[in-house]
Amino acid sequence: MEEFVPEAEAAGGFDPLGIIRAASDLASTAMTGQELTWLATELTALGQGRSTLWFDGGDHRFDDVTWQLNPFFHTLGQGYCLLEQWLRRLVDDMDVPWVRRARARYLASILSAGLAPTNFFWTNPAAIKRAFETGGQSVLRGGQNMLRDLASGGMPKMVDRAPFPVGEKLACTPGAVVYREDMFELLQYTPVTPAVRSRPLLMVPPELNRYYVLDLSPGRSVVEYAVANGIQTFMLVWRNPQAELGHGRWGMDDYIAGQLRAADVVRKITRTESINWLGLCAGGITTALLAGYCAARGEPYVNSATFVVTMLTNSCPNIVGQLSSGASREMLRLAAEAGQIIPGDMLRATFAWLRPNDLVFNYLVSGWLLGQDAPAFDVLAWNDDATAMTAKFSLDSAEALIGDRAAVPGGLTVLGTPIDLAKADCDTFYVAGYTDHISPWRACYAASQVMGGDKEHMEMVVVKSGHIQSFVNPVEKSRYDYWTAPPVNADPDQWLAQAPLVHGSWWPRWSAWLLEHSGQEKKAPASLGSRTYPPLGPAPGTYVYG
Repeated sequence: MEEFVPEAEAAGGFDPLGIIRAASDLASTAMTGQELTWLATELTALGQGRSTLWFDGGDHRFDDVTWQLNPFFHTLGQGYCLLEQWLRRLVDDMDVPWVRRARARYLASILSAGLAPTNFFWTNPAAIKRAFETGGQSVLRGGQNMLRDLASGGMPKMVDRAPFPVGEKLACTPGAVVYREDMFELLQYTPVTPAVRSRPLLMVPPELNRYYVLDLSPGRSVVEYAVANGIQTFMLVWRNPQAELGHGRWGMDDYIAGQLRAADVVRKITRTESINWLGLCAGGITTALLAGYCAARGEPYVNSATFVVTMLTNSCPNIVGQLSSGASREMLRLAAEAGQIIPGDMLRATFAWLRPNDLVFNYLVSGWLLGQDAPAFDVLAWNDDATAMTAKFSLDSAEALIGDRAAVPGGLTVLGTPIDLAKADCDTFYVAGYTDHISPWRACYAASQVMGGDKEHMEMVVVKSGHIQSFVNPVEKSRYDYWTAPPVNADPDQWLAQAPLVHGSWWPRWSAWLLEHSGQEKKAPASLGSRTYPPLGPAPGTYVYG
């Protein structure tokens, strides 16, 4: 088995991301009379010095006063602002399905971000000033940074991970590994309260990221918060798949079966029949499908489920639908048949290019042009700790969402059993991020309409933040408010217009809801694991380092 190399397939005539079609759509819209007239008018105003175009206050690339005071730089900035607005207008004016519009927007964002004058030394006044102020040292350091990054894959370095060693500064909530197999380790966290609730919580992280985004630094850890509230908390730690170990065959069914095995261990350790679940992103998809499987089989594994930034349909614009085409799925199918693994660096770069200004060129400017060291930040350190993903799981995930198969009764078969998510009527809690570019909040809201259960007794939270900050949202110094109400309205925008805005973190609301579903109090266990499942070593275990 070997790593996934898409270039070989692309050479065969594939347009896997629909970029050629997106470029054609942009070009066609650009030639319309309306857009040509607008562009000509603005170019004339720019050439005559009458243009009033400028960036909004949130675009910090042009904060340097030189962009306002120097006529050359001001005109250059206005010209670039014109380009950005023109590309944005082209996308907005397209009369095409949302998938094609999303791909065109993706291409336009990369084009406009890449052509920004701030990306080049001689058209970046801040870089020029810093070179003079440092006697050229910033240029020397920037060149060293660039050569280092080009040698290690080409993406500019975004974080210094050294201050955040895993197990010391990150993923450091005390606990133990109570079960280990080829696919995952299972962590049980040490209670810190005299009494705990009888029904445990099992957290399921994404199958394509490190788990410890849920156990970030102290004070910013969902795991730490749950344990502090008397919840018996367990965590699945997926193994980073290795092609040489035969992991390339792992698909959706394999991960769901792994969750069921983990649940069996949790139930036996805690002596409970059903458990509470928390699924994050892709881990939420497998958790939802598991709930559908249990409903179809009459299995008592699921008492309640929390779905964080989880999409279950393709009915609203989303990243899976945007990046998935017939060509890309055919590539994945061939790779899956060969048992190939998609490298972590490729996945990380793919997600970074969804926000090129923030996640690519921002660090190119600071590292290569200004010669600055990469910042040290816990979320960025986690993001940089990339894991691989099997082509099989990627294909299965795409096919579950494309065509809304997960939302159709019998549309998917899990472990040989046709499922209907509408019959998974456990109590559910949903969390989405209002500015999430990976799992858009409307797509996450749609999940509440797919899952079974009484909508009046569901909880929906939309946080005024992006993908990661929507759940890394600590109570202390919370920066993000949220809307919340039961998702009784099928239209997400109508729901948002009526939902009250609540100040502060959503964690306390979720904790109160979870405690209601966690059974009676009992004395906290004196030790972790059980006679059958004794501790195998301290958390965070061994798989987190692989």
